[in-house]
Amino acid sequence: MNKSYVMRKKEYSKYQRDVIQRYYDNLDAIKLGKLEELVTELYLAQNTPKEDRLWERAEKAMIQLKIKPKIIEHIMQKRRVEVLAENVQDWLKGL
Repeated sequence: MNKSYVMRKKEYSKYQRDVIQRYYDNLDAIKLGKLEELVTELYLAQNTPKEDRLWERAEKAMIQLKIKPKIIEHIMQKRRVEVLAENVQDWLKGL
């Protein structure tokens, strides 16, 4: 096999490894921040065609955050921005 096709494991400097590690250490906070931004977008997009797409994104974000399925189901059934916002604030306090 030609050497150009062989993938080598990338060697990172200590600084790069630290940056990568901090990113993964804070991944939940980053995802919650994005969900918080979605709350704002949902509030502004109420009663518009964009609202459905935003709710789908919010559901995917909650799944990625490993929120309990019952809670996700409750929020998605209500489809009220206030309910989602309350939960996001609670989750942020739990970090």
